[in-house]
Amino acid sequence: MKLSTRIALAVGASVPLLVLASGWLLLHLVAGDLRTHQDAQLRARATVVAKNAKAYLDVAGTDHPLLEQVRRRRLINSARDVGVRLTGPADPLSAGPQPEPYPTLPRSAPNPVTVTSGGKDWQVLSLRVGAAKEGTTPNLWLLSPDTAEDELALVRRRVLTGALLAAALGGAAAWAIAARAVLPLRRLQRRTSGLDPRTSAARLEHRPTRVAEVDDLAYTVQTVLARYDEQVARTGEALATARAFAATASHELRTPLMSMRTNLDILTDHPALDPEDRAEVLDDLGREHARLLGLLVMIKALAQGDLIEADAFTALDLAELVDASVSDLRRAHPDAEVAVRTTAGVRVHGWEQGLRSAVDNLLTNACTHGRADDGVARIEVTLRLTGDPQQPTALLTMDDHGSGIPPERREEIFQRFRRGPDSPGSGLGLTLVAQQVALHRGRITVWDRPAGQPGTRFELYLPATGIPDVAHTLPLLHRDWLTGIPEQAPLGLFTKRT
Repeated sequence: MKLSTRIALAVGASVPLLVLASGWLLLHLVAGDLRTHQDAQLRARATVVAKNAKAYLDVAGTDHPLLEQVRRRRLINSARDVGVRLTGPADPLSAGPQPEPYPTLPRSAPNPVTVTSGGKDWQVLSLRVGAAKEGTTPNLWLLSPDTAEDELALVRRRVLTGALLAAALGGAAAWAIAARAVLPLRRLQRRTSGLDPRTSAARLEHRPTRVAEVDDLAYTVQTVLARYDEQVARTGEALATARAFAATASHELRTPLMSMRTNLDILTDHPALDPEDRAEVLDDLGREHARLLGLLVMIKALAQGDLIEADAFTALDLAELVDASVSDLRRAHPDAEVAVRTTAGVRVHGWEQGLRSAVDNLLTNACTHGRADDGVARIEVTLRLTGDPQQPTALLTMDDHGSGIPPERREEIFQRFRRGPDSPGSGLGLTLVAQQVALHRGRITVWDRPAGQPGTRFELYLPATGIPDVAHTLPLLHRDWLTGIPEQAPLGLFTKRT
């Protein structure tokens, strides 16, 4: 059923009820007013009639028949449309309209009362006049036809007629008004009926109609479609990430698995293998196993970064995170010499697990590839705030004492599976660092150590915040890092010193 029809039916049903309710109240008010008016008229007439009745009783039955006749006529004239019944020394007097059959009159009615006779109501008032004394039976009655009921019946008929007319006219008017009022809604329905997110990329274009409900509904539809598009995109990203994970894992794990299979075949086919050769094969198995495990861990970390949502970002104390990462490195590599200088209260808005992985991989890279000529890994880590005090930037600097990175390879090292010939890693550590830098809207630079000293300096810049906890308002930079870095890196993500 159309909305305009529903409104018309609702109005057609409610308007008669309102008219009847108003008529019922009106009837009660009119009935009270009519009764009061009739009683007032009867009392006013009784004052004049009682005076003339007393004057008539004073001469009734005396030797003044002419005067008695004059006063009798005056009494009857003063009653006019009011019935009068008077008893006294002479014969009872009746004049004016009288009920048929004649009812028994009330013995005491100083105020008007209703008497019914022949199916008709009469207002009756009784008084004592002339020779009547207190405590005796009243001798004057005034009777007035009760016309209020006829007038109330007329009002009832007109109220019912008005209710019936109001139902028809109100329903028709409501339908016309509602049909006009819902035109913007019908236009919105026609525009949205052809939108199918599964088959078309067209979306709702809505101009404000100044009808709050229609505009709110249009904005809701737009929001639903936008969220649908967002979820479809995220689902597509998730499927692409899953496919990339499977493809990358199968491709990159094939080499270590085949190497392990070869070593196992050697051990199986040559049970009497020389102890030194056997130890070399076992050592090679251990390295391949470690590489295999590292590959799986890194691929999983990259997949998590590809699918991270904005609600995983919170306010973090970067100094605490760096200290925890350095402590873990010292436990894993007791021979490493790590110097740390951090500034307290450096807060960033980020994903704790992702930033921790980035710092861990930078430290591991420096510990693995940044050893000095004496074989000792010496690393200097510095954390401080830099830039505009109104919009500060957290700067994490990491220096090693290795042989350095040629300028032409400083961007290449962040690409996936780029590893040196003697590198024990998976080739994904710095790729994961680049992923987290992009997710956190930061940038990373690769420099030579200052003053011509040997080694490499990594500088990681992240937007800092002084707010303890803040909602992440910027959209995340989702990219498929498992299938490789896009040809064009985001501006400022990687910079190199020439």
